[in-house]
Amino acid sequence: MRTSYIVTYDICDPKRLRKAFHTCKAYGTHLQLSVFECDLSEAEFVKLKRELEEVIKHDEDQILFVALGATETRGKRLIESIGIPYTKMDAACYVV
Repeated sequence: MRTSYIVTYDICDPKRLRKAFHTCKAYGTHLQLSVFECDLSEAEFVKLKRELEEVIKHDEDQILFVALGATETRGKRLIESIGIPYTKMDAACYVV
């Protein structure tokens, strides 16, 4: 069974930030700056967490995983926004 997660991070160092971005990009959909939606099996979730643990500095950075529930029973994905309209980001994001 796959579970949908919102993965968001606050990384202090630009180099670690880029690594976290590329790691998350390999597992999910980039929604906004440091926010991803990932539909993961349990093994993929463990692997993603392990990879991110190796990237961050544990006393300076934070990564949050918000479980949204089973992918199969979640229904249609709905993202609403206030202010600037949400648009799906397919283009690469570059952090300088």
